[in-house]
Amino acid sequence: MAEKKAVATKVKKTENKEVVAQVLHRRTMTGTVVSDKMMKTRVVRVERQVRDGMYGKYIIKANKFKIHDEKNVSKVGDLVSIIESRPLSAEKRWALQKIIRSAAGDVLVKG
Repeated sequence: MAEKKAVATKVKKTENKEVVAQVLHRRTMTGTVVSDKMMKTRVVRVERQVRDGMYGKYIIKANKFKIHDEKNVSKVGDLVSIIESRPLSAEKRWALQKIIRSAAGDVLVKG
């Protein structure tokens, strides 16, 4: 699955009542949950296609990310969207954004 960039706008008011907008860039990715054995932590496998330099054949490469799931709602096999966050532990740098499709095949998010 390909990487996407999400743009969030943070607005804060200053003393002279000027509105200043800051743009925060957080990466988002889509992957499959492969482990749910830890409390509030899931392991998500994100696949991407890379073109081989010599032969031109497309190869599937994958990375595993540990993500934070506060409510323990995702299960093994779910297709999820994850978003970059602050460091939560030694290996967790991502958080669960939404569940796109559950392992049972139910589509939870359209679009």
